[in-house]
Amino acid sequence: MQKEPITKEGYDKLVAEVQELQKVQRPQTVTEIDIARSHGDLKENAEYHAAKERLAFIEARIHELSTYLAKTQVVDPSKYEHDKVRFGSTVTLEDIDSGEEITYKIVGSYESSPENGMISYNSPLTKQLLGKEEGDEVEMRLPGGIKKYEIIEIN
Repeated sequence: MQKEPITKEGYDKLVAEVQELQKVQRPQTVTEIDIARSHGDLKENAEYHAAKERLAFIEARIHELSTYLAKTQVVDPSKYEHDKVRFGSTVTLEDIDSGEEITYKIVGSYESSPENGMISYNSPLTKQLLGKEEGDEVEMRLPGGIKKYEIIEIN
């Protein structure tokens, strides 16, 4: 089974979230459940039911993140040259028609945040860029149609 690549920053962020959930949010929610339980009738106790739902969400999120982290491999993009677009590369593209520039960093799927310029190595856009070099022109199939870009810089 091949492990999913993730950047060190992405891995650390997810580990920090798991720790926050386990060490802070879960204990707080268990305390809230105990306090709500002490108020009596559980059938009509909205605080109790809300805390139970929150605890179920926390447990599910811990499980989801832990399972994902077990399947990842931290990849340090600084360990290799960025002569071609690959995982961890920061790529600046220029729209050949408009001259507009956009910059993306190629990251793991869980780290992906297109609105913040971070796109998954599995995305259709990235698959069209992988292996390309600076100066290459790329015709990309996007939701709005086909656009031509030139790769200006790879870091």
